[in-house]
Amino acid sequence: MQVPKDAMLLRIFLGESDKAGKRPLYEEIVLKAREFPLAGATVLRGPMGFGHSSRLHTAKILRLSEDLPMVIEIVDAEDKIRAFLDSIEPIMGAGLVTLERVQVLRYGTEAPAE
Repeated sequence: MQVPKDAMLLRIFLGESDKAGKRPLYEEIVLKAREFPLAGATVLRGPMGFGHSSRLHTAKILRLSEDLPMVIEIVDAEDKIRAFLDSIEPIMGAGLVTLERVQVLRYGTEAPAE
């Protein structure tokens, strides 16, 4: 699979407890990205954050949270990203979705030539 040099970075910010049916929303989004197929997806769990409600979510020992911030990052061609966004709209609840233009410098696992 090739990713164009001029691509788009999709970031989806949501909470760990957000669901799509019985499955965590972040998991459902990554599985859909794989089926689409997009070049790849990464889920990052944040130790602390807040969103539109201003409620603080933290992983501190004395205040365990089951709703830590989650960020999904996906890079691919703009047309594929926009089509993917349309496909996940029915399962999206609250959250923040951003797009930014990026330059892909390297993608893949080819070993350097000797």
